[in-house]
Amino acid sequence: MPHAPYITMTQIEEKVIDSTLQFSAAVTPNSPELQTLLDYIALGASERDRDRILPFEVIDLIRRSRLGALRIPVADGGAGSSAREWFEVVIRLGDADPNVAHIVRNHFSVTERLLRAQPSERNRRWLKAVADGAIIGLALTELEVKRAGSGAVAVTKLTPDGNGYRLNGTKYYSTGSIFADLIFVRVLVTDDTVATVIIPTKREGIDLVDDWDGFGQRLTGTGTTTFTNVRVEADEVILDTDPDADKLPYNIVPQLFLTGVNAGIIRSILRDATNLIHKRPRTFYHAVAEQAADDPLLQQTVGQLSANAFAAESIVLAAADGLDRLTAAKGQGEEAELAIALATSLSAAKAKLIVDDLALRSATLLFEVGGASTTKKSSNLDRHWRNARTLASHNPGHFKARAIGDYEINGTPLPQRGFF
Repeated sequence: MPHAPYITMTQIEEKVIDSTLQFSAAVTPNSPELQTLLDYIALGASERDRDRILPFEVIDLIRRSRLGALRIPVADGGAGSSAREWFEVVIRLGDADPNVAHIVRNHFSVTERLLRAQPSERNRRWLKAVADGAIIGLALTELEVKRAGSGAVAVTKLTPDGNGYRLNGTKYYSTGSIFADLIFVRVLVTDDTVATVIIPTKREGIDLVDDWDGFGQRLTGTGTTTFTNVRVEADEVILDTDPDADKLPYNIVPQLFLTGVNAGIIRSILRDATNLIHKRPRTFYHAVAEQAADDPLLQQTVGQLSANAFAAESIVLAAADGLDRLTAAKGQGEEAELAIALATSLSAAKAKLIVDDLALRSATLLFEVGGASTTKKSSNLDRHWRNARTLASHNPGHFKARAIGDYEINGTPLPQRGFF
């Protein structure tokens, strides 16, 4: 399926976009309503990033559009998208606003787990909420756990309370949860039993704090979540040993999603570069052309950015094809499923290494197009590098490269937790 055509910021600015747009059904990858939504998101992205305006209005539009139901079957109220179609949308959303794309990353990761797990009444209930527009957030990380991404839980615990439980503890880096309707939390049930709970974010005793102060991805709500004597019902607790728990050891989606967002950032850089050239009123006295648009050096730079965008998108979608193969392998036996999961995890790890590098190099090339005047704070063009660098810092590339090398040399399986 061809990608949506590139559009310039001028074309976006010329559109009259109504933020009260009504959606009669869940948006699909090819629906005009989705393009209108993405145009609206792109229109305010730079201003939101510069002035730290949290995108609550945008997330509400996403909720109403039921974008979060892309992967849910049509019969169940979703768009029924393939993984490739889904990641095409991820790239387009990353192009429009990487903050917004990152906000819904955990939503899609949890939704994918629910879809992959054995059907049950509670899984169907949560998927129905997503089909109706609910957004799911995440609370996993504890600073007391010294090996990040291990899945271990130290302080967030359930204690019995009648026919249910009480939840107490603190989580960090809860990306997107301040915007969410439900939150997915890893907990201890006993000293050696780990489980997951999915509960409404508005429940009494949940405190969501926006205290993320990173130089990039400033609007993702990647903050602290505190649970104080929060009521949890018995059927809201998924033990890792339950039949309807997701048993796949590889956690591919979270990392590939971030890589898709970085691919989207390169598209945004390309758009900004072409826009800068068309609006550039002057050039250097020793330039070889009077008009910036006719300068072969600037043309070469934009050509390189276009090639970077194409390569990044192609790599991400090739890895996403593995997720479709993984879906098709369901029911073929555990051995076949694990083999495809390993291959897909390997593809996603390789994709990260290349796409992150392309994103950071592209963000630097942008300033070769615009010159010193484009470094003004008001232009906010540094947001591309800041955001790409922050996204790339999730599970740093040298860890990925080492794991890939160990696999290629020694046949050592990739890690089965964290971002693999």
